[in-house]
Amino acid sequence: HVQLVESGGGSVQAGGSLRLACTASGYTNSNRCMGWFRQVSGKEPEGVAVFDRDGTTEYAESVRGRFTISEGNAKKSLFLQMNSLKPEDTAMYFCVADRSSCNSRLWHHRDLYQFWGQGTQVTVS
Repeated sequence: HVQLVESGGGSVQAGGSLRLACTASGYTNSNRCMGWFRQVSGKEPEGVAVFDRDGTTEYAESVRGRFTISEGNAKKSLFLQMNSLKPEDTAMYFCVADRSSCNSRLWHHRDLYQFWGQGTQVTVS
């Protein structure tokens, strides 16, 4: 089993930056695809970005060029650097992981990810 814990959320003004972190524990060696989803209350989770162990990344069009996903040491941490934040980026951000490789066409589908963290709130005003 894998546990994911997010941190780094908070409130920021439009144009500002935040860096989210996800720490994985448990049987993390099997994690192949890790990433970030976000959810606004009353709406479905939206894929933000994913990172495959082979270094491949995928981004939602709405964040491309502003957000950067990266992996930490020992493959037990994941980061999301968010720059030029907009009010529409306001959401609960979740770290996700799965043992399968990231799917370049379907990576944004929530059902592909077995493990989810509890989320960290990002508010942009």
